[in-house]
Amino acid sequence: MKRNEVIVISAALTLAVYTLILSMLVMQALSSTQSSRRFPNTGTIRTIGVGVYWDNECTDPVSFIDWDTLEPGSSKDVTFYIRNEGPSAATISMNTSNWDPSNAWEYIALSWDYAGQQINSDEVIQVTLTLSISSRIEGITNFRFDITITASFE
Repeated sequence: MKRNEVIVISAALTLAVYTLILSMLVMQALSSTQSSRRFPNTGTIRTIGVGVYWDNECTDPVSFIDWDTLEPGSSKDVTFYIRNEGPSAATISMNTSNWDPSNAWEYIALSWDYAGQQINSDEVIQVTLTLSISSRIEGITNFRFDITITASFE
């Protein structure tokens, strides 16, 4: 091979390796920005007939939940205590509302481990909420929704 051909081949190989490395770095940067997002919830927790507290002595009321950093396809548990503040035994229900953005509920699900048992007046139970983020979430960088926990008295 001639000296010029060696130089051209060496330059082409160097350029190919450089392009491959640069592509890998760009893909890594894109995947890290797309898979790690902060999804804060600044919505309120509303209650009807019950109190919601961070502690089992019911001295530290819950007014909102900050879900911290969540990634697509992940979930996070938050545990708190619910006290029946009504005059008789009750069962409770949970609803969400005021989703912002309005389509966030398509990618974000909220569930809990409350099994529908009766709660006596002044009784306190521990409840864990689980927030799950869909792996196919797109177009949402933060969200907000309200949680309402309601007692139905017997």
